[in-house]
Amino acid sequence: MARASWIDDNSHPDLDAHVDNLEHFAASLADGVIDATELATQETNLVAAMKAVEGSLSDEQHAKVTKLLAELTAYAVMRTLHEMAQARIQSGLQPSAGKA
Repeated sequence: MARASWIDDNSHPDLDAHVDNLEHFAASLADGVIDATELATQETNLVAAMKAVEGSLSDEQHAKVTKLLAELTAYAVMRTLHEMAQARIQSGLQPSAGKA
């Protein structure tokens, strides 16, 4: 099986195909609300995946993966905040019903 790259042709992170394979993620998003149980389940899945990998890494690999995870987390938070700000800007630009 060919390895799917983490980066698209335009040098942007491209993990969508990998995330799409997480059935529990799609099920959690189905109703548009992430509840505390779904979040706890995802945390458990994350910790299990981390434990499965961490012990098999050399110190050098561990440092690289740790940096990758930190950068990914920072990117995800920053992207979410950016998208929320863009949505607020867009909603502020749209005319409100009843205003003249």
